[in-house]
Amino acid sequence: MDFRIFTEPQQGASYDDLLAVAQATERLGFDAFFRSDHYLRMGDGDPDPGPTDAWTTLAGLARETSRIRLGTLVSSVTYRYPGILAIQVAQVDQMSGGRAELGLGTGWFEEEHRAYGIPFPAKRFDLLEEQLEIVTGLWATEPGETYSFHGQHYTLENSPALPKPVQSPLPVLVGGKGARRTPLLAARFASEFNVPFPEPGSIPGLFENVRSACVELGRDPDEIVYSVAQIAVAGANDAEFARRAAAIGREPGELRQNGLAGTTAEVVDKIGALREQGVERVYLQILDLADLDHLDFLAREVVPQL
Repeated sequence: MDFRIFTEPQQGASYDDLLAVAQATERLGFDAFFRSDHYLRMGDGDPDPGPTDAWTTLAGLARETSRIRLGTLVSSVTYRYPGILAIQVAQVDQMSGGRAELGLGTGWFEEEHRAYGIPFPAKRFDLLEEQLEIVTGLWATEPGETYSFHGQHYTLENSPALPKPVQSPLPVLVGGKGARRTPLLAARFASEFNVPFPEPGSIPGLFENVRSACVELGRDPDEIVYSVAQIAVAGANDAEFARRAAAIGREPGELRQNGLAGTTAEVVDKIGALREQGVERVYLQILDLADLDHLDFLAREVVPQL
């Protein structure tokens, strides 16, 4: 299994905070550093230091790391026009030597759109479909040729389709829990399908929906990586676990029920159960970005057993 660190900087983190976590992620042997793409804190608490832009952050990290993959889980189609997004991601891929990945979704947090004057249309799934087609189409256009697209929401005419990413194809992640449209989008465009914070017992069915969509479209289902994202809070003993739970304002019992949480053996068993359900990659959501010892503990005590 691959293990990736997934952060939520909108809850309070500067670029320097994220750099420290990303460099620890690399040093400790994790596969990737991913971050959410949000502009407003969720819930109560001090909003300082304010938001950081996801792709600006990843561009900086591209120059200050050397091995780990870098990406979003996930960028919202409401934030950027697809042509601009394709340029940004391709540039980060170049800056990192071919380590960028794009997670793209419809967006859901209406409050942050109001706070920063970002339009939030009621229907966004068609935007996602067109953006996925445009971004991947721009990257796939042969050098010297141009790309055009005429859709309901976007029109591109004779784009030079530059710059190109280093990777061909650059990995694209689609996630969600929809029964029909989301699996079809994953089958058409994605190299990875992610289930965020799955309900107990739901993972095999959600993965099977994507596999069935691949067969329907004539694609090998095994070409896709199947992943989940879950909060991770672990400790060597109950006291250490409880301390880390308290640091993020969560109850130990609730975390044990809903996340990869508890003592070492508990977390290992929970991840092992995910593997039995077909999970190939796990995004460990880390909420206390100041606790780098937590990352060290996961890398030293949990990952080697899996």
